[in-house]
Parts: sequence; C-alpha cells; structure tokens
Amino acid sequence: MSGLGSPELKVDGSGLRVALIAASWHERVMNGLLDGAYRALTEAGVTEGIVVRVPGSFELPVAAGEAARNGFDAVVALGVVIRGGTPHFDYVCSATAVGLTDVSVQTGVPVGFGVLTCDNEAQALIRAGLPGSSEDKGYEAAQAAIATAVALRALKQG
Repeated sequence: MSGLGSPELKVDGSGLRVALIAASWHERVMNGLLDGAYRALTEAGVTEGIVVRVPGSFELPVAAGEAARNGFDAVVALGVVIRGGTPHFDYVCSATAVGLTDVSVQTGVPVGFGVLTCDNEAQALIRAGLPGSSEDKGYEAAQAAIATAVALRALKQG
C-alpha cells in the first residue's frame, strides 16, 4: 500500500492563496480528488482559492504555471491517466510530471502532485478518496502543497 509511512501533516495555511487545477477526464474519480483537496484546504484554514478545470492532465502544467505566476502561494494539480493499449499513457504521464516539476522549480511555488497514473479504473477509484476508497490522493496533494508553502514562507522570513 503506497500510503504506508506517509507523514501526518497538520499546518496552519490561513492567509495562503491556493489554486486547484483539475483535469476533466474520469469525472467520478476527479470529483473524489477535488473533494479531498477541498477538505485539506478547509482543515488548514485556507479560505482564499480558485478551482480551474482543464481538459486533461497534459494541460495541467500550463495552467499551474499561470497560477504560480499570478500570486498563488500554492497550486494543487489533480488528474487521472489510465493506461490504454498505446504508448500515449507514458507520454502524458511523463510530460505532466516533468511539466509540474518545472513549474514548481522555476517559480518557487509548490505544486501538489495529485495526478493518478493507474493501470485501470479500479486502481484510480481506490486512490480517489471516494466512499470505499483506501486512499485520498486529492487530500494528500493539497496537504503537501500547503505544508510546503508554509515551509517556504518560514525560509523567506529567515
């Protein structure tokens, strides 16, 4: 189980502006990821944010970059890519991961990686934070982005 050893992150994110950038493919899974991300923001005291929907995971980096350059303290990227019968899966997953990493490194704005890369829909549903799911990757990605934004704020204050 990939959740083994995960940290319990409890941070005060009040005052942070957070952008949730969510793909549109696999609506049921995406709804679960978004619900988890909202819950993490609420628990951390984040009251200022925006949700932007893009067509798919491949489009997440460009939208995340725009959010990062426009004053958001953190970005949470949510998407689902399910393996098919062609190499398309590999290209989309790689481009998305590299693109989101580049956004974070180039802008200094943390990007929570909530992109599920699964072999089948059952694996995505297990990770979606829905009733019966054993994992909540939307929640975890939002928590990570908020915790990193708080850590970066502390570093900037010296």
